[in-house]
Amino acid sequence: MKEKLLNLLNNSYSPYSNYPVAAVLVTKDGKEFYGVNVEDASYRAGTCAERNAIFAYLTAGYKKNDIKEIHIMVSGSDIGTPCGTCRQMIYEICDRDTLIRCYNKSGDYQDFTIDELCPHFFGESNLEWK
Repeated sequence: MKEKLLNLLNNSYSPYSNYPVAAVLVTKDGKEFYGVNVEDASYRAGTCAERNAIFAYLTAGYKKNDIKEIHIMVSGSDIGTPCGTCRQMIYEICDRDTLIRCYNKSGDYQDFTIDELCPHFFGESNLEWK
């Protein structure tokens, strides 16, 4: 997985932050979906690698809870974890025990579940109108 992520980092469009991020989402049936961060001058119109991969997964017709694992690599020497927006999206789409493996560019990694990354999530139960 490390080599796939390293190659994907080259596809990142991050001229403003100069912080490439790559993600590989693996489904329970073994299919892989790829994502890189994409920036623009207004920042908010861009997207993170993790959500990019999730959007491709959903576009392909996969449903909630079909994800086995998500691998995320950042271009720096520290191991990066998903931002808050990505954590929310991962929470919405994944099982609680889905493996989230976060790497630095050297290939060092740390494993998490979404409950570890986002212990106080905002979910459907928080929507009073439902």
